[in-house]
Amino acid sequence: MVDNSSAFRMDPTVPLIIPEINPEAMKGHKGIIANPNCSTIIAITPLWPIHRKNRIHRLIASTYQAASGAGAAAMAELEESTRAHLENRPYKNTVLPHPYAFNLFSHNSKIDASGYNEEEVKMAKETKKIFADSEIRVSATCVRVPVLRAHSEALTIECERPITPGDVRDILKKAPGVKLVDDPEKNYFPMPKDATGQGDVLVGRIRQDSSDPSGKSIALFVAGDQLLKGAALNAVQIAEVMIEKGYL
Repeated sequence: MVDNSSAFRMDPTVPLIIPEINPEAMKGHKGIIANPNCSTIIAITPLWPIHRKNRIHRLIASTYQAASGAGAAAMAELEESTRAHLENRPYKNTVLPHPYAFNLFSHNSKIDASGYNEEEVKMAKETKKIFADSEIRVSATCVRVPVLRAHSEALTIECERPITPGDVRDILKKAPGVKLVDDPEKNYFPMPKDATGQGDVLVGRIRQDSSDPSGKSIALFVAGDQLLKGAALNAVQIAEVMIEKGYL
C-alpha cells in the first residue's frame, strides 16, 4: 500500500519516499510505503541533488500554500469569497478559519508548545528522514495564500562548503523532477500558474544569500503542483519504481 495520509510517515518501520531522492529505502518494506507531505516534496526534490554535491547543513523555508492543499471545499470557498468581495457582499467563511479573499494567514494546522504548527513540524521531521540526515537543521513558516492550485516556497540553504548560484544552476539543469525557470532579464521566475498541471518542480530566483559572508548559502524560489508531484504523481512514481526494481 502506498499511503498518502500522514499516518505512517514518521513510523520508523515505514519507508518515506520521494523516488528522485531515496527509492532504495523501499527495499524490505513491510507492505506500507508512505507518501511525504506536499510542502516537503516540493521543497526537497530540488534540494537533494545540491545536498549530494555539497551537504546542506541548514534549511529555512517560507511556504505560500494554495487552497487546493486544504481540499476542494477550500478552493470553492476562495472562489465564492472572492466573488462576494468584488460584489461588495458579506461572506461567512466556514471551511478555513479566516477570510480568504485578498488575504493570507498562518497555515490552518495546530500549533504545538514550540510555536510551530503541524505543517512546519512535518517539513522538518520528514526532511531529516528522507535525507537520512538527523543533523540537518530545518525551520519553516507555512502560510495559506489566496491561490487556487500549486504551492510556492522561498528557500534559503546553508551548505557545508562555499557554493555559487552558477554551481546550483549547473546541478539543477541535470536534476530529475526539476525544471529551471530563472530569467532575471524578463523577471520571470516560478509561479503557481505555470506549475499547475505539471509534474516538475519549478526552480528560480537562484542567488547568493548576501547575509552569509562565508559564501556557503543560497536563496531560491520554487513552485510545484501539490496535487501532482506533491501527492498523486509521487505516489504513482513510487508504484512504478516498486515494479521496475522488484520491490513488491
